[in-house]
Amino acid sequence: MKYFLALIAAATFIGCDYADKTPAGNGSSHVIPKEAFDSSKFTTIEWIDSTSKDYGKINEGQKLDVSFRFKNTGDKPLIIRSVKPGCGCTAAEPPKEPIAPGAEGTIKASFNSEGRPGKNSKDIYVDANTKGTQSHTVHFDVEVVKK
Repeated sequence: MKYFLALIAAATFIGCDYADKTPAGNGSSHVIPKEAFDSSKFTTIEWIDSTSKDYGKINEGQKLDVSFRFKNTGDKPLIIRSVKPGCGCTAAEPPKEPIAPGAEGTIKASFNSEGRPGKNSKDIYVDANTKGTQSHTVHFDVEVVKK
C-alpha cells in the first residue's frame, strides 16, 4: 500500500512539473503592469461601435477578421489584462500597450471557419482595469456556407 501511495505522489509531482508553462494570450509576451490590479487606478470604457456584430455569410475555410473598438472614457490608463475567445476556432489578442485617457483602442480577433458550416455565435471575454466590472463580453455571429 505504501508503494502505491508513493507512486501516486510521484506521478502528481511529475505531472505538475510538466504542466503547460506558455504565457497567456496564445503565446504572446503580453506583460500586465501591476497598476492593472490596483482599484485606485481603475478607469471606464465605452464600446464605440457595438459589443455585438453580425458578419453575415462567409465561405467555409475563409478566415474572418473581427474587431471591436473602444474608448478610454476615464482619467487613468486603460489596461486590457486579457482577451479570451470562447473557443479554439477564434484567436484574439489584447492591445500591447495601455490606452491613454481619451484615446481609442481595438480588440482584434480572427475566426477560422474551416469545419464549422452553419450559424456560428462566438463570444470573446475581455478583462480590463475598469470600474464597476472588470469583465466585458463582445460577441459576433457569422454564417459559414459549406464548401
